[in-house]
Amino acid sequence: MKEHVDLLVLGAAEVVTVADGQGLVANASPRRGADLDALEVVAGGAVAVREGLVLAVGPQDDLLPIYEAETILDARGGTVLPGLVDPHTHPVFAATREGEFDLRARGGTYQDITAAGGGIFSSVGALRAATRADLAGRLRAHLDRFLACGTTSLEAKSGYGLDARTEWLSLELLAEADRTHAVDIDPTCLAAHQVPPEFKHDRAGYIELVTGTILPEASRRGLARSADVFCDAGAYSVEEARTVLAGAKRAGLALRVHADELAPVGAAELAAEMGATTADHLVKVSDAGIQAMAAAGTAPVLLPGTCFSLRLPEVAPVSRMIEAGLPITLATDFNPGTSYVPSMIEVIALACALLGLTVAQAITAATRNAAATLGLPGVRGQLAPGAMADLIVLDVPNHLFLGYQTGWNPVVSVVKGGRRVYTRGTPTWGG
Repeated sequence: MKEHVDLLVLGAAEVVTVADGQGLVANASPRRGADLDALEVVAGGAVAVREGLVLAVGPQDDLLPIYEAETILDARGGTVLPGLVDPHTHPVFAATREGEFDLRARGGTYQDITAAGGGIFSSVGALRAATRADLAGRLRAHLDRFLACGTTSLEAKSGYGLDARTEWLSLELLAEADRTHAVDIDPTCLAAHQVPPEFKHDRAGYIELVTGTILPEASRRGLARSADVFCDAGAYSVEEARTVLAGAKRAGLALRVHADELAPVGAAELAAEMGATTADHLVKVSDAGIQAMAAAGTAPVLLPGTCFSLRLPEVAPVSRMIEAGLPITLATDFNPGTSYVPSMIEVIALACALLGLTVAQAITAATRNAAATLGLPGVRGQLAPGAMADLIVLDVPNHLFLGYQTGWNPVVSVVKGGRRVYTRGTPTWGG
């Protein structure tokens, strides 16, 4: 008698597990150093799923004599990967900012546009004027695009309201979406994204509002698990950011930092000092910042889509980070102004082209390592017994195509918690 399972994924040219070996129980720890380049690829592999978890992974010829399933998913000679994990997104906004891209093409800088009232301030004005229904509809559309591109779990930030009402509203919308959409959301309060115009001459007053009111209430209501702060040139100083992060700690929130993207201000060192889970961007990070992060266990989240969109002359020093033993992590930074990129598939390709990662390193950074930065339950970002049965089927013959091929979305099917929730062209999760 064969053992009955809920789902069998068959017909794959490759199953990429990003796990520690076939038949081993899932280990949630991220990978570092040489291990970043180790994927564990099962040629002609198959996956057995029961009750939302991976039961077994191995060669199809080994699994078929053992298991029978109510549902068969035929990969048709494609490649199976763990569901992609995006640990840095800004999906709650009311309007796109394509005009700013054109301004940058004509010589304007990010700092110039922000100083003139564009950038984040443009998004703040649009969000404050939007209706709840409009914001909810746009958020849902963004999540649909994430899902169609193979993302099954993500971190999502507020940060385009910059007052108590709209920051809480943004987080409420994320909570509602997490309950109703197939994509799982780990929420972050980024009320310290910029200082809003009405506090231009009272920066300390706004920081007090963030630390004394916005973050404590977001934590009390369970609307955020983490808090973030933009610590960089033209944003919050290191001392201001330290005050924000200390307030977040008092509120019981985990910490994240937008760090050293535009200038080497010492934000990575601050992230390490405060015990932040991640420091993100890091284009201008110092060697001291890298060493501090390594000592503190702070993970780097690298955002090549932003470097691409901003046409930055530098990128994050990934080779130095790998040498220091940091668990390299990738994310889209999906936002309306500087990285309108919802696809982790594209980020993998950009990471190979711009950062110099191998395809295997980039896949690891976009799955297992990214999942390790989230506070969501269960083991994600790998396919091993006991891990969540989140997986994607791609119409490419092997995983190397993720660095080699750009320009179209190879995702054919998405399985979330053992249930197929997307088939190319058709969302099947019911929303």
